[in-house]
Amino acid sequence: MGDAEFAALTEPYRRELLAHCYRMLGSVQDAEDLVQETYLRAWRAFDRFEGRSTVRRWLYKIATMACLTALDTRTRRPLPSGLGAPSDDHRVEMAAQEPSVAWLQPAPDTLLGDPAATAQRRAGVRLAFIAALQLLPARQRAVLTLRDVLAFRTAEVAEILGTTAVAVDSALRRARSRLAEAGPVADELAEPDEAAVRALLDRYVDAFTRADPDALVALLRADAEMEMPPTPTWFTGRPAVIGFLAARVLRPRLWRFEPARANGQPALVAYKNAGDDRYEGYGIQVLTLTGDRIARITAFNDPGLVPVFTGAVAKRR
Repeated sequence: MGDAEFAALTEPYRRELLAHCYRMLGSVQDAEDLVQETYLRAWRAFDRFEGRSTVRRWLYKIATMACLTALDTRTRRPLPSGLGAPSDDHRVEMAAQEPSVAWLQPAPDTLLGDPAATAQRRAGVRLAFIAALQLLPARQRAVLTLRDVLAFRTAEVAEILGTTAVAVDSALRRARSRLAEAGPVADELAEPDEAAVRALLDRYVDAFTRADPDALVALLRADAEMEMPPTPTWFTGRPAVIGFLAARVLRPRLWRFEPARANGQPALVAYKNAGDDRYEGYGIQVLTLTGDRIARITAFNDPGLVPVFTGAVAKRR
């Protein structure tokens, strides 16, 4: 079996393996590294592949075990909302940024094979779901994603993990129970149609770039929330979110944005004015919509994430 045959059999699964590793690790960069490792391991073992399972299941076994090994030495990747209680007062003293924390990262839809294409695939990569997965022990995380997201049968999951069907069922029950407590809610999937999403984003960007907090009020739910890793402080309630933005973020000509998609959700690549009308990459905002309003703003204020997204974003600066 040669390189061409290996590529023909394995390459069709690269994007879904990337999504799987991202669910496990919470980092698109780490997921890309683990997918590369998966393909290297698979290539080295290809001459011993006897076809007792499908190529897809064989690759998932290699990828899952690689992720579990990596998670032995890594802490879970949280969002600020997974570490402490929110504030409903924008005047609160902001906690110092925590660059030492390995925060959960967003993932561009383009890398994950357009997870927004169907509701089921979209649900499997939404930020609330990925954040909740990080609360699970690594093997429970693997069992739940393999069974409930990827729809492998119990016997197949047992083979992938080198365990028994009884152990898989037990781990799945515990994982589902823990995930229910963490609570990614169903109505977070109730987004408007694409035209309405674009119109909402246009209004949001216009209000942000004009530094108009009153215009933002009409776009946010009353119970809207905002978090901004690597800052642990986060806010709940429209008055707190708008108050924070008005006092500390909104300034005329300070921001520019480019539309994107992340985790099956509308997103924006944010650029900040660095002087002389020169805008530098600042981070990624991911918006969670419920109906025709914004329920959550997750602003990943990490310039290092911008190159991950801008490969698929045509800059219009």
